[in-house]
Amino acid sequence: MLFLFCLFFLFSLPNVTFCAHCTTTTPTRTFDKCITLPTQQASIAWTYHSHNSTLDLVFFGTFISPSGWVGWGINPTSAEMTGTRALIAFPDPNTGQIVLLPYIIDPTVKLQRTPLLSRPLDIHLISSSATLYGGKLATVHDGTAVQIYATLKLTPNKTKLHHVWNRGLYVQGYSPTVHPTNQNDLSSITTFDVMSGTTATRHTNILTLRSAHGIINAVSWGIMLPIGAVTARYLRHVQSLGPTWFYVHAAIQLFGFVLGTVGFAIGVKLGDMSPGVQYSLHRKLGFAAFCLGGLQTLALLFRPKTTTKFRKYWKSYHHFVGYACVVLGVVNVFQGFEVMGAARSYAKLAYCLGLSTLLGVCIALEVNSWVVFCRKSKEEKLRREGLIGNGGSDKGSGIHNY
Repeated sequence: MLFLFCLFFLFSLPNVTFCAHCTTTTPTRTFDKCITLPTQQASIAWTYHSHNSTLDLVFFGTFISPSGWVGWGINPTSAEMTGTRALIAFPDPNTGQIVLLPYIIDPTVKLQRTPLLSRPLDIHLISSSATLYGGKLATVHDGTAVQIYATLKLTPNKTKLHHVWNRGLYVQGYSPTVHPTNQNDLSSITTFDVMSGTTATRHTNILTLRSAHGIINAVSWGIMLPIGAVTARYLRHVQSLGPTWFYVHAAIQLFGFVLGTVGFAIGVKLGDMSPGVQYSLHRKLGFAAFCLGGLQTLALLFRPKTTTKFRKYWKSYHHFVGYACVVLGVVNVFQGFEVMGAARSYAKLAYCLGLSTLLGVCIALEVNSWVVFCRKSKEEKLRREGLIGNGGSDKGSGIHNY
């Protein structure tokens, strides 16, 4: 429970340390409402004129490279990047002054098959502009703040908008290149009503589910299943335990698999909630580990008796599938840290410490097992040669099959 609490706390840290405070005031305008966006220290302020369905808006973002870009847009149909009508600001490659151009993010751009080229938007954009914090004399560098202004004519009674924003490192000519693909960059989408200011709970739910998915899977696939494998390998040699080792092993593995199934289901749900986000390797490893875990669970129902000739084949199958499941589970936990953008987080450090401790215990038990094995082999050899009697030197250990 302590390890679970620590992981929950550490997984939560990245989500609370990068929040920006929104403001309704700029050097040239004052707006009615504002909202802090969940990623990239971005925010939006706006005024909605209900009498003519006009929206005045400013997006606050920051550059991550002197030659980079910052963009904001609206997706008219769904909360995803593909289909977004975007305004992207970047330094003009000829003059160095900030420019703002319109772009439509179609599927070919997402797949990087064609460069992103500027073209007119098919939404009613009345006006747009971009300014750097510091005025006309300001230059773009890492961390420079930019404000993207836009005035749009909305469809009456359609005030819930899907906002998409992002930033990238380079611009080739007037074509922005692909943005980074860590978790925050892939989650830069939110939906809110410009009339009421009500934010859809989708992003909050995703963050909660993402943390739960990471914690549950790290504990189940990454800790409990390896502990269950260690239990079977080393406790079965302790004769004084009798069949207890088997029940402990089965209980740990069964509970770990049930917990892992919950984490797996949350991962599938996250995939359904994030249509524009794909993690091919993480997803494939997850499905493979889950299938192997399911096969191991089913193996309990078809476990032959120790007296049958099929027992040795079942035992080989059980060992191979079990160790493969453990290895895939641990590898996918590390892949999950990469996906969540937590490759250098305290959560990963805590997991590595826990896994290292388990590995150290395994090494110590393995050395002890070989010492016991060599000692018993030597005693058996001396017994065959008649140099020692058949005294009770075997009481402490033995191998049990259940």
